Amino acid sequence: MIFGSRIRNIVEQERTFALFLVLPSLLVLLLATTFPIAYLIWSSFQHINLSMPWKDGFAGIENYIEMFQDKQYWKSLRLTFIYTTSTVFLQIIIGLGLALIVLQIPRAQWIFRLMAILPIVLAPVVVGLFWRTLMLTPDFGIVDFFTKSIGLGSHAWLSEPKLAVISVIVIHTWQWAPFAFLILLASLASLPPDLFEAAKIDRASAIKRFFYITLPLIRPAIVIIIIIRSMIALSAYAAIYAATRGGPGTATEILNLYAYRTSFLEVNFGYGSTLAVFILVITIFVAGILYSIRTNT
Repeated sequence: MIFGSRIRNIVEQERTFALFLVLPSLLVLLLATTFPIAYLIWSSFQHINLSMPWKDGFAGIENYIEMFQDKQYWKSLRLTFIYTTSTVFLQIIIGLGLALIVLQIPRAQWIFRLMAILPIVLAPVVVGLFWRTLMLTPDFGIVDFFTKSIGLGSHAWLSEPKLAVISVIVIHTWQWAPFAFLILLASLASLPPDLFEAAKIDRASAIKRFFYITLPLIRPAIVIIIIIRSMIALSAYAAIYAATRGGPGTATEILNLYAYRTSFLEVNFGYGSTLAVFILVITIFVAGILYSIRTNT
């Protein structure tokens, strides 16, 4: 009995000590996330417009009704969906293709790994400015030089609406496809070679080996990439703002940029908070679906 009570006392002391270790992080988390989110939700039910302060006050669900009747909101939502799905899809396809190629070059893989890290470590705003000033500048940009050399002519990549949308998708894909490449390369390198040798003995073609062996085995890694990259794409802001500022007009204004413009340029903080709350709801909803898929793989 005495020995058992001593063990319980030691366990309780360890739990108390662990709680004291975690408590500062929990307090910082509350101050940095929970309180701002609570204030954001409260603001979404208020009229807070610095250009019309006499209308400030409780709004109820008026901001949410206005949001669902706002054509620009639906346009930004559709653009956000296109931007997220296309960038994630392209990152997986490009990353998997590169990983399959580099896997055949075992001695020089470190060079490709090093090159893949460089775009990832760059700040998104730097990436946006890099593409805006060096790659996509009409007449002088590298992309324009290439298109003119093959007879496709010069284009205003960031001034034409359709080209601007394609450009921001390419920018995001260029920066984060290496992330998918590194994850998939590590996943492919860990696959057991015996399965592939047995499949070759059974005369399975390379296509069949890929679809029936490789793809099922790396599916958990692909799902993880989809989850991480979808969350990042839904919260994308800096690279698009640096490259196009949401333009031309509102052609590349995804929901984050629309919420920013509404809050800080039009100083309509109440409606901007409503847009931000809905972005949070969409992110949580998409994350829930993706994590449910992850648990079933």
